[in-house]
Amino acid sequence: MLALITGTGALPSVVAKHQSTRPIICALEGHKPEDLDVDIWFRLETIGTLLHKLALRGVTEVCFCGAIQRPGFSPLKLDARTMPLVPTLARAVKDGEDAALRAILGLFEKRGMIAKGAHVLVPDLLPKPGVLTRSIVPDGIEAHLEAAEQVSLEQGREDEGQSCVIRDKQVIAREDSRGTDAMLRGLNKCAPHPMPSTDGDPFGAAMDFVGDMLDDAADWLSGPVAEARAKPKGGVFFKAPKPGQDRRIDLPTIGPETARAVIEAQLDGMVIAADGVMVLEQDEVVRLLDEAGLFLWVR
Repeated sequence: MLALITGTGALPSVVAKHQSTRPIICALEGHKPEDLDVDIWFRLETIGTLLHKLALRGVTEVCFCGAIQRPGFSPLKLDARTMPLVPTLARAVKDGEDAALRAILGLFEKRGMIAKGAHVLVPDLLPKPGVLTRSIVPDGIEAHLEAAEQVSLEQGREDEGQSCVIRDKQVIAREDSRGTDAMLRGLNKCAPHPMPSTDGDPFGAAMDFVGDMLDDAADWLSGPVAEARAKPKGGVFFKAPKPGQDRRIDLPTIGPETARAVIEAQLDGMVIAADGVMVLEQDEVVRLLDEAGLFLWVR
């Protein structure tokens, strides 16, 4: 029996629909997957109970799929089955997001549940290497991608995002906790920053907002990065797994919304790591890029 541990987005539905037997759908509270009925809702504070329920149902395999925002955590909401797991979770959280995901995965494995990546359950999610669009890759792009690969290494060390944008051999945008779409929106210097939620900590949210604007101002005012960003269009979107990433969970994903955002940002095309980035609705992604005259290179 397979259980999907899901976040938001279309990926959980794609995985579920490709299984011969309907899996059990377990969703993190506040993260409903698209087009799926949820069987079990859970919180981080009740993960021990989730593990118990899945064991009773005979679950032998789990797949983590879908996007999640860093969940809140309230000690007051801990249940009895989760209390003994707190030290393990606390140590992992201190080591960063990747460590926390591996620790949670380990809790399932200790109960005999094998973790399988979405790309293992749906192999077509990983496109074959090569240029998938009619538009070809421009000459000299390899020199630009050297900078992107260096950023990928840095992001892996810093436990940050999995994508960036390169223009004129300069990295002009990096994915952070706000995600790929926010990074691409930020390429338009006139695009307003969304005011962050003030729930719980309005002062801290305001400071984050001001900090983002100051960081952008620093980029605009200095050096070759500023010159590259000041150009109205051109550049390449690059996405790859973090070095050393556990590919059973959190493998990078793109889809039609990513393609639309790249087109709106007036970039030249997209480069993704072969065997390392899943593509949702691949035919639609290629169609959108072909219509706009952009390329998609699975490298």
